[in-house]
Amino acid sequence: MNDFVDDLTRRLAAIRARGLLRELRRVDSAVGARITVAGRELLNFASNDYLGLAGHPALRAAAVDAVGRYGAGSGASRLICGSLAPHHELEAALARFKGTEAALSFSSGYAAALGTIGALVGRGDVIIIDRLVHACVVDAAKLCGAKLQVFPHNDLAELEKLLLRLDQRRTGAVTHGAPRGRTLIVTESVFSMDGDAAPLRELVDLKDRFGAWLMVDEAHATGVLGPDRRGLAEAAGVADRIEVQMGTLGKAIGAAGGFVAGPQVLVDYLVNSARSFIFSTAPAPAAAAAARAGVELLQSAEGQARRTQLFERVAQARAGLAQLGWNCAAACGPILPLVLGPEEAALAAAAALRERGVFLPAIRYPTVARGAARLRLSLTAAHTAADVAVLLHALAEARVGPPRHDGPGDRPPA
Repeated sequence: MNDFVDDLTRRLAAIRARGLLRELRRVDSAVGARITVAGRELLNFASNDYLGLAGHPALRAAAVDAVGRYGAGSGASRLICGSLAPHHELEAALARFKGTEAALSFSSGYAAALGTIGALVGRGDVIIIDRLVHACVVDAAKLCGAKLQVFPHNDLAELEKLLLRLDQRRTGAVTHGAPRGRTLIVTESVFSMDGDAAPLRELVDLKDRFGAWLMVDEAHATGVLGPDRRGLAEAAGVADRIEVQMGTLGKAIGAAGGFVAGPQVLVDYLVNSARSFIFSTAPAPAAAAAARAGVELLQSAEGQARRTQLFERVAQARAGLAQLGWNCAAACGPILPLVLGPEEAALAAAAALRERGVFLPAIRYPTVARGAARLRLSLTAAHTAADVAVLLHALAEARVGPPRHDGPGDRPPA
């Protein structure tokens, strides 16, 4: 064991030396606008609970009732005997909410991406991803066996060139008797670290031109964007032209897990082919029941009121940040990135804010690119105007502002 321990100790030391060491912080409270860390209450701007539903009485009651009726665990995978009523009720609610024929829930968003991409494409196929997609999509793309292509973030011209070259090669190959293969394009709708939006209308037009499939991860748009809060695809009017819509249950919906929505045949195929679904014990019935309650609540008048309150806080934060020199114009939702550059700068800023009662951890490589460390500010409907004012005052007092680039050759971090 000594060699094993020594090797891992050296690896950890190297991570620490690069300013990238991560540690778990114990939270001794429910995760809301305020959390308790190390016996101290902090104002929390790090949560993805955008509508403030995680602690809502309706979700709590649904989870408690499910535990009473079904127990703490599901006992087996869905295809054995773990496909409990709460899972089916959740999926029916998700399909109604998303306006699709069917939906399938997974234990996590990561599992949803891994299982779905691995089932849809493999050897002989091509998967094309935006450079800034979430790590779950990157890992799935690397593991699925398809040829991986990456296009610069939201760069439609480069994506079109990729698709054109691929089409020309495949046309030549098919002429000589080779199978054509499939092409899957994957993007987020609202990107998790920059908060900006994908050009979904243009992406849909491109994939249709070249006969590709499109998978869109709506994790940070579900419950927040669109007339019925279905996501950016609804807001852009292209939801019915997207082959695979993916989302999570642990952000605006307020529970835990992931899902895929689309045609019934897609769900039937995933039940038979998605390994992260087939070979996982089913999610806890309490989580499924709470998620169903969240889906129903966000479609209600209260859900609309919470979204309105959320965007009031977003507008307040944007205006205050602009006065401090931050430009968050590209962000389209509750994620406002404060890019500081070096890892040390982000760590120091996060520590300075904690001293002032604000919890906003540093985001560093590999979550973002090297030299693009940041504070990722997330607003929720649970924040008050006074909470945002406290945040802005703390940023000003701690002198947390955008990095200066005084030299003629200096460039801001990507």
